[in-house]
Amino acid sequence: MAREDEPVRARARLVDALVRSGYVLDPRVRAAFERVPREAFVPPEVGRDAYADLPLPIGYGQTISAPSMIAIMLEEARLEEGERVLEVGTGSGYNASLLARLVGPANVVTIERIPELAAVGRANLARCGLAAVEVVVGDGSLGYPPRAPYDAILATAGAPGIPGPWADQLSPRGRIVAPVGRRVFDQVLVVARRRPDGTLDVREGTPCAFVPLIGEKAWPSD
Repeated sequence: MAREDEPVRARARLVDALVRSGYVLDPRVRAAFERVPREAFVPPEVGRDAYADLPLPIGYGQTISAPSMIAIMLEEARLEEGERVLEVGTGSGYNASLLARLVGPANVVTIERIPELAAVGRANLARCGLAAVEVVVGDGSLGYPPRAPYDAILATAGAPGIPGPWADQLSPRGRIVAPVGRRVFDQVLVVARRRPDGTLDVREGTPCAFVPLIGEKAWPSD
């Protein structure tokens, strides 16, 4: 019989590996990973791999990203307590839960185009005490104007370019962390910071492969 504390031990091993490998540098990012039970955000059939550094299927053709990739994005975002964050691509809610630990649950809004998956993410977040995270069903490529402006926009799906609405919804100090690429599943992680004149200072970083962002300002649905 599996030990009841094994998920906790596995989480500690994963976090230690992320730190040793240099993916996690910020103590606040480390604390977020330590507090969030990844096993609560994956389907039971892949639960034994919850703390493997791998993307895992979560249904509806979507995945939960590998922890190392999530760590890279969170480190690049340089989030501070109280900042307003929009996540594009709720999935199972895992990344939103990490964001909530960094900036506060009420400061996070996450948008998902698949209603059934949004419901899964909302339920997972509530079970982890993070019901204050707002989960919205909609086209993430259009952002979410009702809660704008955002200090950070993070996307967990790849777009062919940075959608214009995202840039328009940034605060004066806002930044975007998102996978961008002209081919599906072949992207580079982009970090874009808003300049005083409203334009974006864009820097390319880690090569990556995310599911496509489907929407009016991203990839078509067919």
